[in-house]
Amino acid sequence: MARARVGAGRWFDRRGWRDVIIGAPYLWLIVFFLLPFVIVVAMSFARRAELSPPIAFLDEWPYLQGQNFYRLIDDSLYIRAFLTSLWNAAIATMLCLLIGYPMALGITRVSKSWRSLLLMLVILPFWTSFLLRVYAWVGLLGSNSWFNKTLTAMINSVLPADQALNSLPMMNSNFAVVLVMVYSYLPFMILPLYANLERLDLTLNEAATDLGSRPWQVFKDITLPLSVPGIIAGGLLVFIPASGELVIPSLVGNAADPMIGRIISDEFASARDWPMASAVAVALLMLLVVPIMAYAHFEKRAQDSAEGRA
Repeated sequence: MARARVGAGRWFDRRGWRDVIIGAPYLWLIVFFLLPFVIVVAMSFARRAELSPPIAFLDEWPYLQGQNFYRLIDDSLYIRAFLTSLWNAAIATMLCLLIGYPMALGITRVSKSWRSLLLMLVILPFWTSFLLRVYAWVGLLGSNSWFNKTLTAMINSVLPADQALNSLPMMNSNFAVVLVMVYSYLPFMILPLYANLERLDLTLNEAATDLGSRPWQVFKDITLPLSVPGIIAGGLLVFIPASGELVIPSLVGNAADPMIGRIISDEFASARDWPMASAVAVALLMLLVVPIMAYAHFEKRAQDSAEGRA
């Protein structure tokens, strides 16, 4: 009996715990990602019903067609929303890269004591509620705010008197959406870039300098190519959530030119058309995930071929 208990204890301590630790993430993904995704995909082929969610849509499965996905192509509202979302997300990602890359590179070039302080300042906005920070920008971008009045005064100083502006129309525009998204998602660009740049071997830069390369050539030929993985990781961390952003466009964006997150929310809440909202969500997911999977596939093939030649 004692031997059996010892054997069972050893099995649980070794293989049992290992299986639990390995299986827990997969169970989490199945329950909270795969199963809801399957439900959303199935619902995207349903028809609008009186009930929300339309729990009886499986009974009509033989009669279902892809009318919801056809509406995505036929209705200009959805096409415009997709294009607006991708455009705003792309601009925000590029601005985050242009601002975040020098910041991440600068953090890696200071002493370790300063690195801790600067990294803390980068993540400091996360200590405040995201919604509260967006509302702060609502106050800043308003026509009566000190921020708006200061910018207006600066612009009026170079304009003729007859063309002076009362205030800048910054609220309810794509400019405001991009500006707030850049502020909100900038840390997601800086942190992956810092993690990548911090691991670079600085002796390569020193060797290139000794061989006569100028600082901009060292950056172009060594630092930038080696930091591409960090750029890709940061770009994905910014672009993907920015494409489906809901809170920022709802508070500072233009309701006449909505982003796709606002469309999904309106379809679920206001129109009570859950199948159409599911179709929009599935289309957005495919639009974002398929190119990423294709890139990862070809990148892996390129790495395998390079290893084979080596």
